[in-house]
Amino acid sequence: MSSGTVGLPLAARAWQAHAGLIAILQPIALVIVSVIVFYTIRHLFFTMNRLFGRQRHPYLDITQADWPAVTVIIPAHNEEQVIEQILERVVAVDYPADRLKILCVDDRSVDRTAQILDAFARAHPDRIQVLHRAMDAMPGKAAALVDATALVVGDIALVFDADYLPGAGIVKQLVAPFFDPEVGGVMGRVVPYNSDTNLLTHLLELERSGGYQVDQQARANLRLIPQFGGTVGGVRVSALKAVGGWNPYALAEDTDITYRLAIAGWKVAYQNRSECYEEVVESWQARYRQLRRWSQGHNQALFRHLLPLLRSPYATRRERFDGALLLGIYAMAPLLLLGWLVLYVLWLCGDNGSGLLLMLAVVSYGTFGNAAAFYEIAAALRLDGERDKVKGVPLILIGFFVSTYAATAGFFMALGDVVRPGRVHWHKTPRYRDRKNAPDPVGP
Repeated sequence: MSSGTVGLPLAARAWQAHAGLIAILQPIALVIVSVIVFYTIRHLFFTMNRLFGRQRHPYLDITQADWPAVTVIIPAHNEEQVIEQILERVVAVDYPADRLKILCVDDRSVDRTAQILDAFARAHPDRIQVLHRAMDAMPGKAAALVDATALVVGDIALVFDADYLPGAGIVKQLVAPFFDPEVGGVMGRVVPYNSDTNLLTHLLELERSGGYQVDQQARANLRLIPQFGGTVGGVRVSALKAVGGWNPYALAEDTDITYRLAIAGWKVAYQNRSECYEEVVESWQARYRQLRRWSQGHNQALFRHLLPLLRSPYATRRERFDGALLLGIYAMAPLLLLGWLVLYVLWLCGDNGSGLLLMLAVVSYGTFGNAAAFYEIAAALRLDGERDKVKGVPLILIGFFVSTYAATAGFFMALGDVVRPGRVHWHKTPRYRDRKNAPDPVGP
């Protein structure tokens, strides 16, 4: 028997194996393409709405009112580098002093945070209260908020991260939507103040501009679900208690409460002109850890709230639909990596047609789709009057690859939390303000 006679059936069997693998992978490729294209269209639709659609700012004109009692909660875990500036800003905000309580939570700090908070409380005994949590208390920001909520005065609680610099008028701006009885939560716009430090901080400024100026505002315009952010936002305490309070086991307590409010029929308002200034991370290692944590917490919310949202009799159809897409945003990273793998295998099997289609879709998403898509960022820069910064938009691709792998790691960590629930850690974001002369931006 010649070698050609033996080789023929082997080649035929190999071809059949390849054909079978292609038949399995092609439907998977089609699903991945469909999801990626749909998310890409979603970002484009938001951009068009923001540029040419009707803009909703229903609470912008509320400047004079019988302002209610408000408690500003500032959780702090080892925040000696930044805590003084936010306290100075909050004490000076434009709000009736007798109706504003500042509740600082010293969450098991081992640096000078506790001493700084106590000094401010002594200087402003009628306005500032400090809650010192025990060293053996449950860790995590959500757990700190649980303890703080028990001391809230009034039905409105605002939450500011310790590194934020609020503008003088932000408390009134965030309180104004709560005159609407349907509003259970409110979110302001986050703007980096240290964007000129290095390439990473510049890219984060671009990302924030697209995410807030376009994505959040478009969802508000379309009456979808703007996401409450625990960094500069507020909740109606009665609504919070009605949905069970803060979940101390939620790593992303802001996403968690956004969806529990929406499932129960409460609205989240977004105030695009209520700016608060943040210190973004300045190292790629810190950025990776931050994104991984966000992805882990967001995907925890995905696993926990997707089905209840889809079944909610209180959420509108459009809120259920886009709310589900928003929940899945961090799950796109592992799907994208799976797409790359499927593309590679299809190419190895000789199916260049499907591989090309998938490659175009994946590259399209990698170029234009992310939490803040390229065209969302470009539109935001136009709306903000900062067109000169558009030259940095192509560099967002660098951050995209980092976010893809970090979000994928967070996705699998969230899956691990399903198997081993109850593990909570305070993920400390590094601060940089003591290494430079921090600007003191003047906000509205």
